[in-house]
Amino acid sequence: MPAVTHPPHKSGDFFVDYEEKLFEDVKAEPGEKALVTFHTVAFEGSIGLVNLLQATRLQRKGYETSVLLYGPGVLLGVQRGFPKIGDEAFPGHQNFNNQIKKFLAEGGKVYACRFALQALYGHGEPSLIEGITPISPLDVLDVVLIHKRANAVILDTWTL
Repeated sequence: MPAVTHPPHKSGDFFVDYEEKLFEDVKAEPGEKALVTFHTVAFEGSIGLVNLLQATRLQRKGYETSVLLYGPGVLLGVQRGFPKIGDEAFPGHQNFNNQIKKFLAEGGKVYACRFALQALYGHGEPSLIEGITPISPLDVLDVVLIHKRANAVILDTWTL
């Protein structure tokens, strides 16, 4: 049997060189926009949280950033908690809601499709996190087209 002679890792050790950055730190030119769309099953993977973090980063880089929640993605924007709305049942339980609130507080815009909210998931507009703007299902395509026309950065998120 081969012997392991390497000392065990301990708290504070580094596994990778996290300080090296190969690419320039891109910042938005005045008036540049970004759109992050979510047609994703909320809480079924990390993509919802990762792209909310990306949206926040785009906002901080100076892009006028919007988030579009449609289809199952609207559930990312619904208030939650247990036993009461806003309560965190376990550490990290409110990470999606907290990230959306932070994004909104930093000037980002979040839109949620009314059709998905009501017809698919049985929620009304009062269920949304404060600051999210409900939109007509006919606006879902138009918000994408408006951003395409503006030559915006667009991150589309689709999961099944």
